[in-house]
Amino acid sequence: MSLTSTAHSLVLLASEGAEQHGGNHDSLNPYVTGGGAFVILLLMLWVTTRLNRDR
Repeated sequence: MSLTSTAHSLVLLASEGAEQHGGNHDSLNPYVTGGGAFVILLLMLWVTTRLNRDR
């Protein structure tokens, strides 16, 4: 099996369910997801800086 035929068969396999499922879910808002990740990262940064003080 060559690389081209393998890639072609994988693309066909991945696109079989594309007609039924659009790939996007209604409850996954990218702004909420990105904002939540940003807030979590800021919280982790704040905790790290509070625990990493030179005493």
